[in-house]
Amino acid sequence: MGLEYDLDQLTVLTTEQRNAASNNIDRLSTEEIVRLIAAEDSKVVEAVAQAVPQIVQAADLITAAFKRGGRLIYTGSGTSGRLGILDAAELLPTFGVGDDKVKAIIAGGRAAVFSPVEKAEDDYEAGIKDVEAVGLNSKDVVVGISASGRTPYVLGTLHGAEKAGASTIALVCNSPSAMEGAAQVAIAVIVGPEIIAGSTRMKAGTAQKMVLNMLSTTVMIKLGKVYQNFMVDMIPTNMKLKKRAQHIVVETTGVSQEKAWEYLEAAQWNIKAAIVMAQANCTIERALDLLDKGEGVVGRALELAGV
Repeated sequence: MGLEYDLDQLTVLTTEQRNAASNNIDRLSTEEIVRLIAAEDSKVVEAVAQAVPQIVQAADLITAAFKRGGRLIYTGSGTSGRLGILDAAELLPTFGVGDDKVKAIIAGGRAAVFSPVEKAEDDYEAGIKDVEAVGLNSKDVVVGISASGRTPYVLGTLHGAEKAGASTIALVCNSPSAMEGAAQVAIAVIVGPEIIAGSTRMKAGTAQKMVLNMLSTTVMIKLGKVYQNFMVDMIPTNMKLKKRAQHIVVETTGVSQEKAWEYLEAAQWNIKAAIVMAQANCTIERALDLLDKGEGVVGRALELAGV
């Protein structure tokens, strides 16, 4: 794939254009700069809202991938790659989903998480090789993240995913874009020119973070990792999280704090099992059986118990 891009191809991108509101930002006071950035950031929410139909399609595609035993793979370079890593890393403590189910790949590898490896984004072939290296198959789904929508490395990951038969999603901040044409579902969040021209760590990055939050959280809810509005697959690895787990059991069952703690200890800190034990007045073995039959969804397990 050719990597030559002339200046006209770059400056036509919305995220590379000058923002008229900030033409003289270098001459503003501190308060004026902050207020201007805040005003521009407020536009991100509406831009994301405009993309809701595509976000819904993507969330359903990812949910389907998980239900058939597949994985979610985020790919990106620079800020976009780091945002994918952030979302993937937070799913284990929040929802009990580890890197066997959600992975994040960044152009330039681990070193690029902490330091810029700018040339890596131009390596289309590396994108293909990196997704091949994780053993992609038709059960998986790849989400390519790029503000420009034309990053060669990320395009490589999408084309590599397509070759493997995996589902593909593009998250971009320009339209039309090459990545939109390379994915089954394209989420284009058009935030407009940045306060600092081309600095896509700002509005574009904020928009990408919002969409990734929406995607992963929606999918986790659909998979039964939320009961009412609590994180019931959270892993209580420290005292703060154990107290949070205790609060969840108290709030969802009405038992005392002391009893909630007892149920959690008996369930070896499996919050779902503790809730079912309390609500169905059953043993841990019965609670786990009900959850298994209810596909891990607390509400279904309680229905099966006749609660």
